Amino acid sequence: MATTNPSYGMPNWDMIKAWFAMPPEEDGPFWALNLMQYKAVATYDDADEAAVGRSGKEADDAYAPLSPLQAIGAMVAFHGDVTDQRGGSPAWDRVGIVRYPSRSAFFAMQQRDDFKDQHQHKEAGMAFTIVMACHPTSYAADDGGAGGSLVLTVSRGGTGPDRALAGVTTLATFSVEGVIVGDERTFDHVRFEMVDDAEAVARVAERAAAAEEAHVVVVERDIDDLVASITTASTATTTPTD
Repeated sequence: MATTNPSYGMPNWDMIKAWFAMPPEEDGPFWALNLMQYKAVATYDDADEAAVGRSGKEADDAYAPLSPLQAIGAMVAFHGDVTDQRGGSPAWDRVGIVRYPSRSAFFAMQQRDDFKDQHQHKEAGMAFTIVMACHPTSYAADDGGAGGSLVLTVSRGGTGPDRALAGVTTLATFSVEGVIVGDERTFDHVRFEMVDDAEAVARVAERAAAAEEAHVVVVERDIDDLVASITTASTATTTPTD
């Protein structure tokens, strides 16, 4: 966040305070899922000439805190632009997931000068974001070379029967510990699935309609190390699914 009052969402101070009070022996990896909506034009307080007229997405590209993430031992697990959305509001532009080695490492990154320097671009370009802390519950040991499109479902409440859908291969599922930055909404479940075609996307959206709230987005796979981020986590206890 790099600020106690970000313009793009409301920090969940109750969870953040609980994280600060967490004993070190109970701390460990978590996955920060970012749902991102950009401003049409980035708004800088002190824009240099190169930033004038920059889009919100371009500002987020400039933000990309890869060096600070690497320095604290974090891993970019997934990153991609949204190409279609079948449920949820607002309309999201991009999805990203970072595996942090611990909550203490997450806080340490916020204090780094190199992160603070880059954070100005996020403030300039991001209209709204929901960032949630997640933990893997299953992953595909072998996706069978699944092709097609990737669909992300983020939901609260029942998601319908957890049954196999024709043309759909589950890559990974997560439980949601809580929202770090966002609004008053909460979520329970995250699913990443590969789908064969538009009909399969429709089946995923139909299943998600049983939830209290569900965001169903089709996402390009710019960076996809999702399963590897689970299997290489130092304290991972999640077992693969068949």
